[in-house]
Amino acid sequence: MKKNAPLRPLSQAEIQPIINALNSGQLAMAEAMSKKLLKQFPNAFVLYNLYGNALAGQNKTKEAVEAFRKAIKIDPSIAEMHFNLAALLTNMNRHEEAIQSYKKAVSLKPNLVDAYYNMGIAHQALKQYPQASQNYQKAIELEPGFYEAMVNLGVVLQEQGMLIEAINTYNQALQIHNDAQIYFNLGTAYKNQGKLGEAIAAYNKALELNPDYADVHRSVGEVLRDQGRYDESVAAYKRALELNPDLPMANYSLAVYLYDSGDLQGALEHFQRSQYADWQERSLYCLYKTGQFDKFKNGLDALKRSKDNSPFLATLAGHYAENFGTENDYNFCKNPLDFVFHTEIPELKNSSEFLNQLLQDIHTCDVDEKSQGRLFNGVQSSGNLFKRPEASFRQLAEYVAQAVERYRQTFAGENCQFVKAFPKTTEFASSWYVKMKSGGHLTSHIHEEGWVSGSLYLSLPKNKQHEHEGSIELSTHGDDYPKKHDNFPTKTIAPEVGDLVMFPSSCFHRTIPFSSDEERICIAFDLKPM
Repeated sequence: MKKNAPLRPLSQAEIQPIINALNSGQLAMAEAMSKKLLKQFPNAFVLYNLYGNALAGQNKTKEAVEAFRKAIKIDPSIAEMHFNLAALLTNMNRHEEAIQSYKKAVSLKPNLVDAYYNMGIAHQALKQYPQASQNYQKAIELEPGFYEAMVNLGVVLQEQGMLIEAINTYNQALQIHNDAQIYFNLGTAYKNQGKLGEAIAAYNKALELNPDYADVHRSVGEVLRDQGRYDESVAAYKRALELNPDLPMANYSLAVYLYDSGDLQGALEHFQRSQYADWQERSLYCLYKTGQFDKFKNGLDALKRSKDNSPFLATLAGHYAENFGTENDYNFCKNPLDFVFHTEIPELKNSSEFLNQLLQDIHTCDVDEKSQGRLFNGVQSSGNLFKRPEASFRQLAEYVAQAVERYRQTFAGENCQFVKAFPKTTEFASSWYVKMKSGGHLTSHIHEEGWVSGSLYLSLPKNKQHEHEGSIELSTHGDDYPKKHDNFPTKTIAPEVGDLVMFPSSCFHRTIPFSSDEERICIAFDLKPM
């Protein structure tokens, strides 16, 4: 009768040469010896382990996975084998499979710190931030000085909008090791929290450790811009570009400054150099605003063929078609005024306690104001208001999310990309308050980086000289776009306290000036696909 395996056990003398080859870096030799010996001992756990390590060391990942799986089938009780398999699966971006193997490893060995850390990385790659946080926290609990786990925990907390927790975690990591990258992350968390002074201080700490950190100089420029310190902001962008002329975000940020300040030719050059985010749409904007209509039309037609889900492109295509009397064949949102949605947040009606708490928090919260070139006789908050710690802002975000769901259901049957690709989850990409005094208004604009935008009204002037003072006006024309006629449609809404107006971010909108001494307060927000 034929035997599948020798009766004698595998000896240490037979496996020692393989171990020696692995330890000396002779991986191909270790692979060959393991493979040969496996023919004699096909059920030897230790051989599959050595074989898998030899393959993994040569980046023969798929074969190594199979070797480790065979080892686990022979003996599933070794935690480190599940860990090794998971690490390979992670390298192959098979994160869900990796997580299952990490879970098996820690079930067998609950104090396996690296398994929790790596499991956090896998969850983070899948954007499963709460699970990533739990695993990083467990790794830190098992090894209190685990610096890398602290850093990653800070990042995933920041991704969840838990900015105070992220800041505390970054500071904890910095007590272990001073690192420019962590100061950079810390500065970004402060910026998102609306604490611009603290953001600058953290960025400066990063530059003390690494003066040539181009991305930090770019970020300093953005905070200085938000503070209205435009000359210093431009100097910071230019310093970033001295260090790295091709840095995409630095070119883009400088282009946006030039764009806003009216130097459209300079903006065009830096947008095209950046190749970042919506640079193509913004380049077309520069061409259109400077009357280079032939170049604009050629670029517009080319971009429409390759990009069917751009709100900014929808603005440009729609305006051009109306302006020049041609067909608009860009089916993103051809008639944005049809998608204006006027609703209310019942909890804000009748001078409710919740409304009063919101107004109090707006007046007392520790958030810096942001310079806004289109805003007159008013102030705007920096950071993301709905991600601040105040309970009223968090609760309001939930109420607005419910209204967004009503918006989604109202237009669910429409045949356009604006509806078909509507954000599947309600994540507020940005949110801010705007407070205006007498004469206050916002000039016409769109939200280039949004998908759907909204404005929620908390306080409105009552002494009006005419019915539309303080109202929101929406249109298919605005922002001083070139126009050949005055036949662009508009829609004007005079909101009441507690009302919410939502509309495609591609739709022009402005605030009509008011003369009353009363304060006008609203909260605005943008949603976009994550």
